[in-house]
Amino acid sequence: MPVSRRMRVGVAAFVVVGLAVAVVVADPGPAHQVPTQLFGSSGGNVNDMSKRFCCSGTLGALVTDGGNQYILSNNHVLGRAGQAGSGEDVSQPGLIDNGCRVATVVADFTAAAALGSSNVDAAIAAVRPGLMSGAGEILDLGVPSSVVEAPEVGMGVTKSGRTTGTTQGVISSINTDVNVQYQSGCGQGKKFVVGYTDQVVVTSSSFSAGGDSGSLIVTNDTAHNPVALLYAGSSTTTIGNPIGEVLTKLGARIGSTLSFNVSGASSLTSAQGSTLTSDEMTRGRRAKEAHAARLMADPAVFGVGVGEDPNEPGRAALVVYVAHGRGRGLARRFDGVATRIVETDPITAFGWNERLGGSCK
Repeated sequence: MPVSRRMRVGVAAFVVVGLAVAVVVADPGPAHQVPTQLFGSSGGNVNDMSKRFCCSGTLGALVTDGGNQYILSNNHVLGRAGQAGSGEDVSQPGLIDNGCRVATVVADFTAAAALGSSNVDAAIAAVRPGLMSGAGEILDLGVPSSVVEAPEVGMGVTKSGRTTGTTQGVISSINTDVNVQYQSGCGQGKKFVVGYTDQVVVTSSSFSAGGDSGSLIVTNDTAHNPVALLYAGSSTTTIGNPIGEVLTKLGARIGSTLSFNVSGASSLTSAQGSTLTSDEMTRGRRAKEAHAARLMADPAVFGVGVGEDPNEPGRAALVVYVAHGRGRGLARRFDGVATRIVETDPITAFGWNERLGGSCK
């Protein structure tokens, strides 16, 4: 999808959580598109190229199995959407930020969770010694906590990514079923749709853009607990896999337990909580489970999740992500749960394609 190259003016965001105050300075994307050993930066598989395009995303974070260190990102960034072979080179920055030429090779592709059957878009690549931050430092955010946090409606989050840099947002829905569009080749080839369940959604036009795929979404406080792995979105939404499921599915692929427990990582836990009680979340989940399949049988509906009713704060809502102009016929309530309609365009895997001649696509 087209992506603007215009930079946003950096601003400071202040988030108060209990007595913890996090100050995150928004950093425009270009600072994430140059050579660096820090994560949250441009990178990808060096073979992710066609006759007309090269493709890349974001090297999101550092994980370990206790003995080896790996770059964490998406299957469609490191694993060429399931087509990569073991040992393929991963560079930083990615092809798109080096004139479609290979830059410094920093890792070797190791494993990916299968698209379409694993419910995550995730992959890892073994780090070559000394070429990426051994502490797992992420641009602008530092080293994330080793403690994984479950996503909650209303949770403040931040991420550091290749295209939009460091941005902040709020989780608008969880337990979201969503259909995501992919393309079999870099900038060309057959398009296909993968269905996911129980995903994390941030509704914002500025939280991410194409090329931010692979970014680690963390809590927007001093703890910076890992929450989700960014992999898809639209002009109004960002989609992430819950990070606990990502680690579990990738760990199963390599037969080992993966974690963020690298040298330098703290064990801080976020003080944030959901804006919904457990009873309200139960109401919302029941409505979603009863109606999501029927709603998503309509091609104009891209996703259905559980969020908060903007007209009645503290009350659950069934959040329906639907094509522009197609939300008018939806029921305003399902089983007594209000409907919140978010009109958007199709949700796509958030990589970035660059023409070999240099223009964007």
